[in-house]
Amino acid sequence: MDKEQSCIFENTASLVTHLADWLTARIAACDGRFALALSGGSTPKPLYELLAQPERASRIDWSRVHLFWGDERFVPYDDPQSNYRMARLAMIDHVPIPPGNVHPVPADGTPESAAAAYAETLREYYGSARLEAGRPLFDVNLLGIGDDGHTASLFPGAPQVEDTRDWTVAVVGVKPEPRISLTLPALDSAAAVVFLAAGDKKRTAVSRARAHDPGVPSGRVRPQGELLWYLDRDAAGE
Repeated sequence: MDKEQSCIFENTASLVTHLADWLTARIAACDGRFALALSGGSTPKPLYELLAQPERASRIDWSRVHLFWGDERFVPYDDPQSNYRMARLAMIDHVPIPPGNVHPVPADGTPESAAAAYAETLREYYGSARLEAGRPLFDVNLLGIGDDGHTASLFPGAPQVEDTRDWTVAVVGVKPEPRISLTLPALDSAAAVVFLAAGDKKRTAVSRARAHDPGVPSGRVRPQGELLWYLDRDAAGE
């Protein structure tokens, strides 16, 4: 890990505005295609809405942007719980991104077959069956953090956290609905990982993760490149 930085803001609105500006500049500075892994949850939604606003969206070359998801509930694409649906309504439907550049997690078959199919999608994009040091899968990976310190759908104490072989895993029996999640090696394969967190309910989890506490999955994220914390003051405890 080359660099870790915390960016702390007065409120969520300021946080997502600054992050939208940073991400827009990051895409513009990148030559060729740009792989962005999206997070679900309440904090990223206003970020996606900002990226879709005409003035900012016009500064992004969407033909180069490829969208992926760090995790997904195994529900139909039109289900209110779908992370893909949230991103589609907030951003994808409002920007000129080619449909072939949007790579949602499959919602058919079984959780296990969906996880395997998504791993194949990632490998096809990456061009290799093995993740290589110095060649990240994602240009930017946006991650949330739960009150319990989980990230993506990797939950404390769950066996999927220990999976260092697969790129994706089915997460069944931990939450009411099955989920598909990227594993830590896949999440780490990023030029920049950005954690977004807001609200005092996240304070303890954020504190443990920023201390790299291995007891919370978010504390075990070690990206190839930068690790950035975009927090409001409540989440940061400052």
